[in-house]
Amino acid sequence: MLTPSRDTRRTDQVQRPTSNVQIRSRSDASRRFGPWPLGLGLWTFLLFASAFSAAAAPFPTNAIPTLAALRSNLTARVEHPRLAAAQLGVKVVSLDTGKTLFEHDAGKLLKPASNAKLYTGALALDRLGPQFRIRTSCYAAAKPDANGTLTGDLTIYGRGDFSMAARFHGGDYTKSLEPLVDALAAAGIKRITGDLVGDESFFRGPPYGSAWTWDDLNYYYGAEVSALTHEDNVVDLVFKPAALGQPVTFTAKPATQFLKFINRTTTVASGGKRSIELYRPLAQNNVYLHGSLPADDKGLTDAMPVPHPAEWFLMQLIEALAKRGIHADGKWRTRNWLDAEAAPVDYGRQVEVAFTESRPVSELVEKMMKPSQNLYAQLLLLQVGARTAKPGQTTEEAGLAEMQKFLAEAGVKRGSVLLEEGSGLSRGCLLMPEATVQLLRHMDTHPAAAAYRASLPIAGVDGSLKSRFTGTAAARNLLAKTGSLRYVSSLSGHVTTAAKERLVFSIMLNAYTGTAVSSREVIDELAVLLANFSGKSQ
Repeated sequence: MLTPSRDTRRTDQVQRPTSNVQIRSRSDASRRFGPWPLGLGLWTFLLFASAFSAAAAPFPTNAIPTLAALRSNLTARVEHPRLAAAQLGVKVVSLDTGKTLFEHDAGKLLKPASNAKLYTGALALDRLGPQFRIRTSCYAAAKPDANGTLTGDLTIYGRGDFSMAARFHGGDYTKSLEPLVDALAAAGIKRITGDLVGDESFFRGPPYGSAWTWDDLNYYYGAEVSALTHEDNVVDLVFKPAALGQPVTFTAKPATQFLKFINRTTTVASGGKRSIELYRPLAQNNVYLHGSLPADDKGLTDAMPVPHPAEWFLMQLIEALAKRGIHADGKWRTRNWLDAEAAPVDYGRQVEVAFTESRPVSELVEKMMKPSQNLYAQLLLLQVGARTAKPGQTTEEAGLAEMQKFLAEAGVKRGSVLLEEGSGLSRGCLLMPEATVQLLRHMDTHPAAAAYRASLPIAGVDGSLKSRFTGTAAARNLLAKTGSLRYVSSLSGHVTTAAKERLVFSIMLNAYTGTAVSSREVIDELAVLLANFSGKSQ
């Protein structure tokens, strides 16, 4: 059985206690297979949504016959007194005529939240190409002998493939590492006489995006970044009530001993308080479970990010290999970019005994964009940066530098896009609505236009728009990227009018604290007006 070696090294990380309100700063990221986690964040959201819907007016349904009428309707809403303390930027342009139908403060720099992913997705498709696949290599000093014995160490060298996750395998956690295990088995390996090494040094820099805040890091949407990534670098936790007075039961998916759970929850009487809180101290593997579930509760699901993802990857791989009859005599250890600087390894002198490749970038971008997955967005930015990084430059810095080159090629005005990382989770990211509209126009004629459009959530159908716009003219019509942080909401994408004119738009709302009408409803009303427009832009 493999044990950790004493020289296992880790990049310093920052992890903080969680608060019990997940909705407040999530960069619109969804967990595995739906737009919201089923835990406390959803519970809080439903309570607020109920209050909003009771007070909100219905969406507009009447056709808008003229451009003047459309502008009048939009102006009345963007200048409504309830937005007096807020900042709202809007721009709408026709793809068919190139004409601007409406704009309001479109040149202001605003926080985009997950609208930043529109830029990361476009960059990845442009610089990597829709068919590009990320390679994970298995290196050794020599191939295994006729008996399947591989002499020396086996190194798993990651390059940021995040498709080793249940999300890419129909929700089946047991299949995530199958391609890699299959590749090693096909190489004839049955025994490794040395260590099993997990090398995550392909990316240079800290394991988080720049300016990710401390209170995001205990949530799944603030999971650490690594060139060796498995199951989104989180463990899903399914909670169920037990007998009255007993600790709530839970199941970890995938099953793992990497995290140690200290269960301090309680099953309470039917109708009692429903609240489960997760807390993992700084860079530790201990997870403390607090709170309660009523005895008649149907259960809930949440997730906890793991520390040191390369170690997590390696331990899960060891278990998967053992089930296939592949064992290592030595220890396991990881290797990061700091280790690579101190003691470089020339893999060109080793043998690639096996490898796997990710799903194509077109699918990776879709899996990032539709559910709004922060980890995937940051990894795609780093994937681009790894191609151009200069000595002393972090991979993130290189990716952002390449982003600025790409935006100049796309005709986006210099200074109108100020990104700090790839997901929009940073509160320091700033964009102008007019920049996003120009990006959308550029990508509409890009060679990867079809893949880009296919990655966007469809109103009332999937991703982060699955539960929005139902029963309106925007349903199954509008394709757009959402974005939400505390006091921030955005929506940018495509919509077809009642007259079949193709529009692109960007709506960004900051510093809005209204409760009678939610920020989401403020934005959605504007988008529905565009779908109801039956006139022409010229």
